[in-house]
Amino acid sequence: MDFREFYVRQRAFFGKHKIASAAAVPAVLGIAIVVAVSFALPSSTTRNADPRLTSSVTECHDMVTISVAGRNDSPNEATTKMLVDANGNALPAALSGDYSSEWLDPVVNAPNADPNSNNAAVYIAYPANLNNEADAVNTGVANTEQVMREISAACPNTKFSIVGYSEGSVVVRQVAQQVGHQTADQNGKYGIVDPNNVMGVVILADAGRSAGDGTFIGATDPNHPDGYDANFGGKTAGGQGALPDTAGDFGSLNGKIASFCSDGDDTCSAPQNISLLQLAINVGRHINVDDLQNNGLTPATGQDVAVNLAGIALAAFQDIASTPHWLQSNETFLQVLLKVSTPGYKPGTQTAAPVAATSIGTNQMSDLAYLPQKVFNEIVGLIVTNTNTIPVILSDPYNQTLGPDRTGHHFDYWHDADPANGKPLTSAEYAAAWLTHLAQQAQNGQKVDTTAKPEPADLAAAYKAAQPSTTTAPTTTTDPSKTTTTTSGTTTVTTTPGGDPKAVASTSVAPTTTAPTTTVAPTTTAPTTTTDAMVPAAVKPTTTAPTTTAPTTTTTDSAAPTTTPHAN
Repeated sequence: MDFREFYVRQRAFFGKHKIASAAAVPAVLGIAIVVAVSFALPSSTTRNADPRLTSSVTECHDMVTISVAGRNDSPNEATTKMLVDANGNALPAALSGDYSSEWLDPVVNAPNADPNSNNAAVYIAYPANLNNEADAVNTGVANTEQVMREISAACPNTKFSIVGYSEGSVVVRQVAQQVGHQTADQNGKYGIVDPNNVMGVVILADAGRSAGDGTFIGATDPNHPDGYDANFGGKTAGGQGALPDTAGDFGSLNGKIASFCSDGDDTCSAPQNISLLQLAINVGRHINVDDLQNNGLTPATGQDVAVNLAGIALAAFQDIASTPHWLQSNETFLQVLLKVSTPGYKPGTQTAAPVAATSIGTNQMSDLAYLPQKVFNEIVGLIVTNTNTIPVILSDPYNQTLGPDRTGHHFDYWHDADPANGKPLTSAEYAAAWLTHLAQQAQNGQKVDTTAKPEPADLAAAYKAAQPSTTTAPTTTTDPSKTTTTTSGTTTVTTTPGGDPKAVASTSVAPTTTAPTTTVAPTTTAPTTTTDAMVPAAVKPTTTAPTTTAPTTTTTDSAAPTTTPHAN
């Protein structure tokens, strides 16, 4: 199978498996928080399995894909079979298959498509909420590193790939940075895993991007990661991530990173010079955004906001008091607020350097003599560092990033192919093919070969992974948040965000009369019925070759609401 044929078949699969979305985004301090941590994703469709601990890290594989999904998309030990360590103790992870993520399954299961392969994918369990974003991410990082250590200890020859999306992208970026910057001890051992055993890292909607970062950070060729000579074809997004404090390179993992970002996704392509919005983002990372989103401004949520704002202000004054001759420095009060509001800030770790003396020594002048210049710097700094704040607000960042019916750019990664401009695969499809290539190298006991080219078998294997989940969904449901679609004997269930009444998708179903685009010989094909409201026009399949279409039966739960998802 050549690259073009793989593209056509992958597009057909991704056209079938539409992702239920339209998720809510936090609203803290008015419109400002919209540019904040937009990790609003639907709950994953999970298997209601007996929570028995059946899978052990001692079951070794050539490559294990560590997967960290987004908000409300994480294994729950109450309903999911969890992974256990070598001693039978539960770990914060579940094998793919025991847990399913509509967003990441097509990517992380790609290396497992070949029945002769010996690969696995595991989903990391972590809070995956915005009760406190900083705590959720820290827990995700700790859990990911724990699982990797346990797997590596039980199976020292196992290689790893790591994949994260949305809130999970922040977790994966930090894990990859820490793995890549490790130093071996005197015995040659690493605290997490040997960086040489990490084959590649995929970050979808990378909130830690720095301005100017390309898709393949640290790679020899900016068009593809080292060791995979298939060009991505997508242009680099402008702007920078909404969490600049998580930026930085990946040390020894540079060249093995695929950082995907779509223009217009403010989680990863926010404009520079939006310091007031950035301050709101930082505040949002400390408070219970889920509670504020669900209940609005109540005495409890208002107190939460007030307490955190007061804490940030107090930390700012303490930082200034601990800095000798702060009035002589160029640092503004807004910069101090940004610094101390960043999660992980430690008092006394950063100080402002005094302005160089001109005609009079600084030790000969009172700090008050610098007050007029300080006030001037504050005014100028406020203006200069917020030149893009008003344009961002006027651009409707909420709908631009997380619009209803999966129209926001935060969902582009599954339908952003542009064959006419040299981009035959979506970001998710490209990541799936790359991971398949890495799994083949791991199976052969190879390190990443910086001159290797993808074989047709790699692409074919990625396509084979693009099959419906092995989980059998019920054919009927009384849950108003589910739509059951029966197509040619296959039943799938689309689940909208659990527990969020503001993000329930419309169940209006547009009849399908055409089969997805194909370049192979005409065959009898049963097309998949999709919910038209959930499919952006850019990804709706068209017919370019004659086909014979089998009848399609669509059943929609009469209990499902018919209202359009709320934009907030």
